[in-house]
Amino acid sequence: MWLAIFTILISQHSFASEQGVAIDYLHGEQELTGIRLAYRPYYTNLAKFEWLGDLDVYWEMSLNFWEFGDQNQHETNYALALSPVFSKQFDTLYGKYPLKWEFGIGVSLITDTRFAGKNVGSHYQFEDRLGIIMEFGEQLKSSVAVRYMHYSNGGLNDHNPGLDFLNVSYARRL
Repeated sequence: MWLAIFTILISQHSFASEQGVAIDYLHGEQELTGIRLAYRPYYTNLAKFEWLGDLDVYWEMSLNFWEFGDQNQHETNYALALSPVFSKQFDTLYGKYPLKWEFGIGVSLITDTRFAGKNVGSHYQFEDRLGIIMEFGEQLKSSVAVRYMHYSNGGLNDHNPGLDFLNVSYARRL
């Protein structure tokens, strides 16, 4: 399934105006930390909605590396995720750096259902995000973001404690 989705996204790449990559640092509860590597194969702008205005959207595929516990005794977990992400400019910093909010709900596949002292119930999880982005640099191709990310199975399993992260991200459109 993931290979089919990846193939479709890559084939759509020729229609995309830009691609992008991102690296994130994630910090969760207690001693839960992680790194997230993301590829954004497709950026576009949705048609104007009279009540909403311009809305940017991109697809993001990511690989997450999570660790929990002390340095000498820790657990690791990996997640593969695919999410559509929507953003909209709400202000400009110093008259030249666009500030945007973002939100997205995607799907993810994690390797271990028992992690960080929790039974997360399923290998299949939803990846939710809500954040603020600031674009900068040449042609505004770089950005930094601060976001809240939540992984849970959405109640598809009796065990659904979820995993929460604060996330700092650097992204670059290619």
